[in-house]
Amino acid sequence: MSKLFEPTQLKLLNLQNRIVMAPMTRARSSQPGNIPNAMMASYYQQRASAGLIISEATQISDDSQGYSFTPGVYTDEQVAGWKTVTQAAKAQGAAMFCQLWHVGRVSHPTFQRGDKPIAPSALKPVETKVWIADEQGNGNMVDCVEPRAMTQADIDRVVADFAHAAKCAIDAGFDGVEIHGGNGYLIDQFLRTNSNHRTDSYGVTRENRIRFLLEVVDAVSNVIGAHKVGVRLAPFITFKDMNCPDIVPTILEAAKQLQARDIGYLHLSEADWDDAPVIPERFRIELREYFPNTIIVAGRYTQARADEMLNKGYADLVAFGRPFIANPDFVSRLQHQQPLADLDGATLFGGNEHGYTDYPALG
Repeated sequence: MSKLFEPTQLKLLNLQNRIVMAPMTRARSSQPGNIPNAMMASYYQQRASAGLIISEATQISDDSQGYSFTPGVYTDEQVAGWKTVTQAAKAQGAAMFCQLWHVGRVSHPTFQRGDKPIAPSALKPVETKVWIADEQGNGNMVDCVEPRAMTQADIDRVVADFAHAAKCAIDAGFDGVEIHGGNGYLIDQFLRTNSNHRTDSYGVTRENRIRFLLEVVDAVSNVIGAHKVGVRLAPFITFKDMNCPDIVPTILEAAKQLQARDIGYLHLSEADWDDAPVIPERFRIELREYFPNTIIVAGRYTQARADEMLNKGYADLVAFGRPFIANPDFVSRLQHQQPLADLDGATLFGGNEHGYTDYPALG
């Protein structure tokens, strides 16, 4: 019997299995206002046989957005929209966390009221684009611009924005929040030497580059409790111009500090393309030594690979992304070894129900 299908616990939460629906941007919020809607509620409800659902990346403030139609969780209207989503998913047995997101320099003045995006340092990411669409959903990939280096006031405000969004997420019915600290976005930009050239208390040393992450975690934990907090990190992902030679030891040091704060989980985002780097087993062993709490792994996992991670103790939960898109009954198909449908890549971002809620379940 695969451990994937065993009930388990995440701190005080009972999970119906060890399968996580990974956070995936789908860009279908209602406009204006980036408000979650009934179509999104149906989408998540269809996939609520997972033990835990982590929402798509969700803005914490007006200036945290980098792509069109992605939802927020900081206004009353957004909270009301998310309530319909969390109620629908939890009615089917899934727990649900909201992934909190600030994109930092991976943005464009279109989303910043004409201003430059903010980042640790004024360094434009090379060969990095964002999707900008009109109200009809017709869009293009557009180059990022050079950002503005954050002042201390900016840093303090963004930390407060994370805390405010976390409170809003709990008010909206989420069981907790995942702080997005990977994939080239704002927190990841602080962690890496190639995107963080600061000379103050947020730069130069590992201790300083971790500081912003820990301030966000502390602020969020103070509002909702550390047991309701997860953090996503991506040490081996280097796209969006994020190739940092010191990132692996930095992530391991961050893991020690996060364990000391007794947060709910650490979510390891792994590259999922064909020639992706293989994560060294030594890293997995060290990560487990530094972080005994729940570890989630994500990145093109098969059931066999998932079982291996669980059996070796390197992970407690396994997240699946793309398979959940075309297979709303993914858990059942996996458990009964039924074939998986292929997704339609043209319908991933933006649009309507097509390629979103119209994938059929088996029987």
